[in-house]
Amino acid sequence: MNTKRFKLMAAAVTVFAAAGSPWAVAQAAAQQQIELFHRLPDTKAAALQDLVERFNAQSKDVQVVLSATDWRSAAPHMLILEGDDEEDFVAGKPRFKPLYALMKESGAPLQTLRPPAMMTRTPVDTKGQLLALPVGLSTPVLFLNRDALRRAGMNPDTTRINTWFELQETLGRLADTGHTCPYTVSEPGRVMVENLSAWHNEPVAKQQGKATVPSFNGMFQVKHVAMMASWTRARYLHVFPQQAEAEQRFASGDCAVIAAPSASWADFRRAGKVDVAVSRLPYYDDFPGAPQNTVADGPALWAAAGKKPAEYKAIARFVSFWLQADNQVAWQRETGYLPLNRAGLLASRSELLGEDLENVRVAVDQLGNKPATAQSSAQPVVERQKVRRILDEELAGVWADEKAAKEALDNAVMRAQGSK
Repeated sequence: MNTKRFKLMAAAVTVFAAAGSPWAVAQAAAQQQIELFHRLPDTKAAALQDLVERFNAQSKDVQVVLSATDWRSAAPHMLILEGDDEEDFVAGKPRFKPLYALMKESGAPLQTLRPPAMMTRTPVDTKGQLLALPVGLSTPVLFLNRDALRRAGMNPDTTRINTWFELQETLGRLADTGHTCPYTVSEPGRVMVENLSAWHNEPVAKQQGKATVPSFNGMFQVKHVAMMASWTRARYLHVFPQQAEAEQRFASGDCAVIAAPSASWADFRRAGKVDVAVSRLPYYDDFPGAPQNTVADGPALWAAAGKKPAEYKAIARFVSFWLQADNQVAWQRETGYLPLNRAGLLASRSELLGEDLENVRVAVDQLGNKPATAQSSAQPVVERQKVRRILDEELAGVWADEKAAKEALDNAVMRAQGSK
């Protein structure tokens, strides 16, 4: 057969296959597609895309496809949800297949750390079993602009900021040397109430009859918010309407210090405009028992109910792939999120990764500083998105110097107790 004739025949075969030959149809039918819905921010979405592409490259018969199809219209196989989306999804009739059951039925081990008491309780059942995979956990930590500290005459490697009074001294020096935004907070309610209460072993909820209700207007919370109000008046603290704006202000160098989710480390370093340091949240050294531990929350991966056994086996394969040590490391490095299993935890301690996972080391140390107590454990009634919005709305009155700290927190508790 001459070369020209061979090439023509090969081209014909290619066209025939592309047009829908029995061979091509059979191959497409054998390849199972699993839809994954998410609303992760762009940088996190890029890391998810990379993970999916790595999975698909080594999987012949199962392909994961990122989808814009939300569960409210037609449920995809998997969903990464948080906030209002997650709360709506888990409310009412179960719309999900419990992850622990899915993995067991598929014959795949669920190699994760046992959910700690300080982790958000939404993806966990009453027996401590995972209903969903908490792929986006973070906890608030303190980020500092090293260059800003140097310009204020401080050595960022030796400056101690363990307590709130040490931070106040640092902010004063920043202000005295002309820094117009010494400190900001990306999520005031989450930092100042949820996490600092846990950090000082102070309750944010109480029993009222058979119900657990918010009660974050105690002496500790009032004291801290009042101190932050004084910092606002002194121009040490600047609170911006949106979390994204506070983080952008720090990433651009406008603000010198920020309390923000530990996962923001990856975004700050990617922006490349600030030499970033990370440390634990400050504490009050005159408060007994502090520091205790903070709490972790974030988006989780859910499997939709009503799918076929073969589809659940495909989901189990993807989850197992995600939990492999090398994928855990890549996920932590690219997103800043916390490790899901011991392999990822050990990798975060490796000196080979340098500063790539410094935020993870700080966050894990902070979360496990002491064994969690009833007061320092995650509290579902306070973690609700509606309660956080109420809290931030009331605190906005404090930053505007329109309300006293106690009035704002009393109002927030009353509104939160009446919310559903």
